[in-house]
Amino acid sequence: MDNIRTSLITGASSGIGAALAQALARPGATLHLSGRDKTRLDMVAASCRDHGAAVECRVLDVCQAVAMADWIGAAGQLDLVIANAGIAGRSPDGGPENATQTRAIFEVNLGGVLNTVLPARELMAMQSPGADGIRGRIAVIASIAAFIAAPDSPAYCASKAAVDRWMVATAPAARRNGIVLTSVCPGFISTAMTAGYQFTMPGLMDPDRAARIILCGVAAGRTRVVFPWWMGLAARAAGLLPPRVMGVLRRP
Repeated sequence: MDNIRTSLITGASSGIGAALAQALARPGATLHLSGRDKTRLDMVAASCRDHGAAVECRVLDVCQAVAMADWIGAAGQLDLVIANAGIAGRSPDGGPENATQTRAIFEVNLGGVLNTVLPARELMAMQSPGADGIRGRIAVIASIAAFIAAPDSPAYCASKAAVDRWMVATAPAARRNGIVLTSVCPGFISTAMTAGYQFTMPGLMDPDRAARIILCGVAAGRTRVVFPWWMGLAARAAGLLPPRVMGVLRRP
């Protein structure tokens, strides 16, 4: 990622977002980081500065469309934007999600992504292309859950599916304008989001390793990055099962 000098990351105060920020931190790099927890965000920023990066932080909710557009528009030249902020939601007893939970998941996981990607794409369209013809790169953290309809987390799966399909479908037109879009679909990552899960998580990965895989895929210009590959394959196979079968299956 030597050609990435200026990056913007949402949800950078912990988990994958923090790991991505630290992986991109180096002398000459500028990071624009946002999150909702100022204390944790400041800690990540301090770590990135220790690695020589210049860091600008903003406590911001990705659901605030105007504030997000203002923040992104004021960042100046951006080589890479990563829409990472997201929330999970599971129904451990198999019951339905309540309306508040469902709306919150879609507003953050889908609305927050649009509030990040759309202004970033508009900004990058006005940037001069590099020698490789690329004006900028945008990655969105979706999930392997995008490939299945898990009864215990319907809104999460649906929101991630919408994000993944929109990014993949939009990528060809964006590429013609010099903007590379990447949908990232990871499996289980060891973060605060998964810390409370009381079931076996196959392929559980630490955030630093996940960040390296993500950035390699983005640098390679891949439209979709799925890892672990075998878990993505299994999720796709499960997604082909009849709804009546999925309705009685739950994650272990």
